[in-house]
Amino acid sequence: MKKTRNNGSKSVLPAPAGASPTHPLADELRPGQSVELLQELHILTREGRLNQDSRRKLKQVYHLFQFIEPLLQELSANGHAPTLADHGAGKSYLGFILYDLYFKALGRGYIYGIETRAELVEKSRALAARLGFERMSFLNLSVAESAEVREMPARIDIVTALHACDTATDDAIAFGLRKQARAMVIVPCCQAEVAACLRQGKALQLARTPLAELWRHPLHTRELGSQITNVLRCLHLEASGYQVTVTELVGWEHSMKNELIIARFTGQKKRSAADRLQALLSKFGLEQVLSHRFRTAADGWPGSPAGAQEGQFTIR
Repeated sequence: MKKTRNNGSKSVLPAPAGASPTHPLADELRPGQSVELLQELHILTREGRLNQDSRRKLKQVYHLFQFIEPLLQELSANGHAPTLADHGAGKSYLGFILYDLYFKALGRGYIYGIETRAELVEKSRALAARLGFERMSFLNLSVAESAEVREMPARIDIVTALHACDTATDDAIAFGLRKQARAMVIVPCCQAEVAACLRQGKALQLARTPLAELWRHPLHTRELGSQITNVLRCLHLEASGYQVTVTELVGWEHSMKNELIIARFTGQKKRSAADRLQALLSKFGLEQVLSHRFRTAADGWPGSPAGAQEGQFTIR
């Protein structure tokens, strides 16, 4: 994050675009941030005010921007035009703010927003046209469908998914693998699939092993299901050649869905991660339901020639 300048005892960011240094929100908005954009997104009111809910949303997006910006800088340092796909885009807060703060000044690169709600896609298209954000496209598709359409290039550099619900997060990861993403920045949400599997066999598991006490109570079932899901995702990414970091997005007072997974492609596929993933699927009785999702392509990147990369293997 860019450094603030000190004004006495208070740190004050340079005023957002079009605002004076004494703007009441100068210490809350990123340098160069368009006030007009935030008003169009209804983050700011027409009077330029920021309510508590909007402040929470903006804090999440800004914090995520801190992790994405260095990835974009690495890509664009040698003249590359970075591409980014934002899954479960919703009202496209993240995509618009990324464009406003980075892509607009860069003068190259492209952002794709993928969203299933047609009315939100139309509003985003209209807003991009109104603001002159020419290198943005919005597709009315599911995450899974987006990997197959002609409107998407064969390769995407960065994949983001901010609170893509339940298995849409897994679809975003699958999309990233298919598009040979150099990095993925994921904030999972509403992981219900594994919890449902744990509930189905709960009585039998309680009789078999004391470990089932970990999910005997419904609240624990939900939380453990979420934890297992994200651990499996991280192992899958490591087995697919990514270096994975897991951290908090923002303080827990701002969001309960707060886990941030950052994956950077290194090409070093970890067989140990694949073995542990398989062991966890077996331990929790999830093989039949989930093994198809967490397998690593034996033929390298989907669509690439067989045997194109060393150390390939399949989780079965």
